[in-house]
Amino acid sequence: MESIISDLVNRFEQGSLNRRELVQGLAMLAASGTSASAQQDIAFNTATIDHVSMQVVDLQRSVDFYQKLFGFSVVSQDQRLGIIRLGNGRTLVSFNRQSPAGIVDHFAIGVPGFSKESAARYLTARGMTPLDDPYAGLHVKDPDGVNVQIFSQP
Repeated sequence: MESIISDLVNRFEQGSLNRRELVQGLAMLAASGTSASAQQDIAFNTATIDHVSMQVVDLQRSVDFYQKLFGFSVVSQDQRLGIIRLGNGRTLVSFNRQSPAGIVDHFAIGVPGFSKESAARYLTARGMTPLDDPYAGLHVKDPDGVNVQIFSQP
């Protein structure tokens, strides 16, 4: 935490932050608890893409296509939500029956040391709003509104 505060003060003294930005940064640190512990809890800097989720009209047709073309096998399913996950050893593509079809509704970044609480603290400490829903899980919106799910890296 001290290094973050020191960095904010140094940037203020060098003129790259104005007084309002300095105060906002310090307030955000205070409001988020200990941002340093959030960084220790979760390793965002070693994240990898875990899966891509697509909305489709016909789950079986999509499964058949990816099995035939890439040799993917069914990794898991959530019948209640109408989700089928395919891959070769790990999840690569996830289909869900929703409208509109033919869009990527989210992609997932796998993060070591993931927990919803630590990821939410990490995101909040950086001025982002963590969101949660059945299809995109814990996620944030990127600058263009794309759902970026934060997920446990296997």
